[in-house]
Amino acid sequence: MTESAIDRMLAEARRGLHRLTPVEAYAAQREGALLVDVRREDQRERFGAPADSIPIDLSILEWRLDPGSPWRIPATGQGIRLILTCQEGFSSSLAASRLQALGLDATDVDGGFAAWAAAGLPIAPELPPRVY
Repeated sequence: MTESAIDRMLAEARRGLHRLTPVEAYAAQREGALLVDVRREDQRERFGAPADSIPIDLSILEWRLDPGSPWRIPATGQGIRLILTCQEGFSSSLAASRLQALGLDATDVDGGFAAWAAAGLPIAPELPPRVY
């Protein structure tokens, strides 16, 4: 069986990442890293969200996190470590690679939110408001 183009793209993206376990991601968040949830709203509603995460849709991610963007969110700045999570750790790897291409310190959570929840890490009692 031949490898698909998306599998090759994902493997290439991950070669440039030092992916974090959920426990490592939680520790980094406690030390000041920004945990960004890139899942769709329906996934956040169905499964919940990591505590103290910021939900940003993939379609606007770069504009909200690039410190030089006029549309950036206030929580971002030069030197802020960005840790992305999706449901299982696939789209977050691709997104983290795109943020690295912008010169940002970005990685993702290996296993995504599913692994975060399975590790018993804090889940928000209410969904945080989405960034538009």
